[in-house]
Amino acid sequence: MEPAVYIMANHIKGTLYTGVTSDLPKRAWQHREGVVEGFTTRHGCKRLVWFELHSTMEYAILREKQLKAGSRAKKVALIQSANPAWDDLFSSLV
Repeated sequence: MEPAVYIMANHIKGTLYTGVTSDLPKRAWQHREGVVEGFTTRHGCKRLVWFELHSTMEYAILREKQLKAGSRAKKVALIQSANPAWDDLFSSLV
């Protein structure tokens, strides 16, 4: 188990989805393949543009809540600082 907070996007500066998981490669794959109906499937959020690993799920959940409570501009700035080209980071996980 490697808790992570992550952001998926449908394209550069497009729709964003923030989530938390204990298995980032599996969860990102599920979003990419659309195997779970929901927000990311409806909006085509298949690109993993940012993630942050945590030592415990508790810390990851707290960070997710912090990000979700923040503005979209703060999320975009976070992505831009770590991944200015908004590259899909999925291949770095496997």
